[in-house]
Amino acid sequence: MINDRGTIKWTSMMLPEHANMLKEMWSQKEWKEKPMLDEQLITEMNLKLQFALKDDLTIEIEYFKDHDYHKIKGKLLGVNPLLNYIKIEDMELPLDAITGVWID
Repeated sequence: MINDRGTIKWTSMMLPEHANMLKEMWSQKEWKEKPMLDEQLITEMNLKLQFALKDDLTIEIEYFKDHDYHKIKGKLLGVNPLLNYIKIEDMELPLDAITGVWID
């Protein structure tokens, strides 16, 4: 088996623009895709958001932003279906970015 360093050995002869393009390509390979949510899961998340808002419960929300998943935990301050976002703590999240809701 040949021990090859791949593109690493050629980067010293590349233009800086090409090296930057390769770094960008490698970082894009690690990007995650937003999942498609089914209607049942959307309904379940909607119910949990309503319960949390009505009963002033602490919730944990998983959302998709910048090609990665993030989580935030806190009190739900409001839901605006007309502008399509929710307000939790000091952050506003679009409703279509939410991928999971859990009530503590």
